Amino acid sequence: MTASPSAPERARVKLKPKANARALRHGFPWVYANELVTDRRTRKLAPGTLAVLEDDGTTQMGLVAVNPESKIIARMLDSDPAAELSVAWFEARLRRALELREQLYDAPFYRLVHAESDGLPGVVIDRFGDTCVVQPNAAWAEAHLDALTEALVAVTGVTTVLKNASGRARSLEGLDDISTALRGAAPEAAVEVTMNGATYMADLTGGQKTGLFYDQRDNHAFAAKLVKPGAKVLDVFSHVGGFGLAMLAAGAAEATCVDGSAPALELAEQGAAASGFAARFTARQGDAFEVLTQLAEEGAQFDVVICDPPAFAPSKQALEAGLRAYERIAKLAAPLVAPGGYLGLCSCSHAADLSRFRNASARGIGRGGRRSQLLHTGYAGADHPQLPQLAESGYLKAVFFRLD
Repeated sequence: MTASPSAPERARVKLKPKANARALRHGFPWVYANELVTDRRTRKLAPGTLAVLEDDGTTQMGLVAVNPESKIIARMLDSDPAAELSVAWFEARLRRALELREQLYDAPFYRLVHAESDGLPGVVIDRFGDTCVVQPNAAWAEAHLDALTEALVAVTGVTTVLKNASGRARSLEGLDDISTALRGAAPEAAVEVTMNGATYMADLTGGQKTGLFYDQRDNHAFAAKLVKPGAKVLDVFSHVGGFGLAMLAAGAAEATCVDGSAPALELAEQGAAASGFAARFTARQGDAFEVLTQLAEEGAQFDVVICDPPAFAPSKQALEAGLRAYERIAKLAAPLVAPGGYLGLCSCSHAADLSRFRNASARGIGRGGRRSQLLHTGYAGADHPQLPQLAESGYLKAVFFRLD
């Protein structure tokens, strides 16, 4: 009987002497380009190549995925250098992720995989009932997408798997922007998702990101607690009506949702109708800064105002400009809050840590002529777990103030 040929020996990559090997051993998942010996052989590795990572000696540290084109040149995949990225390997990680979500949620609508925090670096998977939307934002995941898809179907039983190729992360990895159906057929209409007593419409193929921002679910719920019967509320950068619909479900008399995207506001209107809130819902399309200014000129007042902008500080280079933008939003929004009302401000910029974002928000409120109490600080929901060693995994912050 002839023995099967052995698998080709894996490439090996080595840390520089000054690299922080201890952090990697303690769970930090990334190796930056300036920490790795990048000789001619390493630079020739194809993006997504699996390699054995060694410290500056010869001690093996684990299995990594290498992308010489990325600032994150290596991502730790497994502490076992001999691990095989088989369907079974993906199934083990997906089962662990699914177990947590099924314990937390009574319906299959959640973020199933939150990248590094769930042991799949660069991979995001959001679940919408029997459909999963996968964002393979790293080259290694793109290269193993067939195995990941097979495992996903086996573990969850979903019938449709969509690949979403939008977003800045894929371009940084040198990947394409072609979205497609990996299993089944893409839904022809928006999918209904019930959260916090409201129905949201998620466009899984043409919407932002995967179609819905599950990360704000807990913050929607807190905002709903601030609503008194008869309250008027304002949801700025509303997308498909995240905060506005939750506050209507809590009894708000009327909600105004502001967004620059007409398709997003149309989905918000559909969600309001599906929830039975159509008569209490108003959409206002336009640039948020301009609309906030216009509302002030109109003398508008609201009992609760929420501003949930896109990432103003997506990188360290953009941090100072981003903090000024967050301060400006707070300055424009504060005068619209009725005395004794509430202002919620959100940031999904990982480069702006909580302290700096909170301080920028407080400065803006002061510049808007208001005094405030900080009531509550919110984060992403538990289906977006944080990896303690990776600050970027805790990107979302929400601060809620009561204004005099």
